[in-house]
Amino acid sequence: MAKPSRTYSRQNLEAVELLAEMIRAGRIERKITTRDMATRAGVSRTLLQRIEEGDPSCAIGAVFEVAVIAGVPLFETEPERLQIHRAALKDKLSLLPRRTRKPKRVIHDDF
Repeated sequence: MAKPSRTYSRQNLEAVELLAEMIRAGRIERKITTRDMATRAGVSRTLLQRIEEGDPSCAIGAVFEVAVIAGVPLFETEPERLQIHRAALKDKLSLLPRRTRKPKRVIHDDF
């Protein structure tokens, strides 16, 4: 039985394609071959090709590792700024509920 295909929003696909193009351009500008990039990132050449083609089903960790090696900035270029953002988000998450629940259905029975 075939696995149902996943659908992606247009915005998601455009963002993935943009990141893929930035990764490919960065790799080429740095004169890194696909073989060397795959080795440095610890991925197969096939996965690297899928990343550079903008396949949205690639693991985010692999995509981010390839992006960093290609010199593509992710969120912040300075590690210290990234840590500041993470700390702020950690504080925010500590104030939010651990789970989200659907609101209870209210039955209006006052006829």
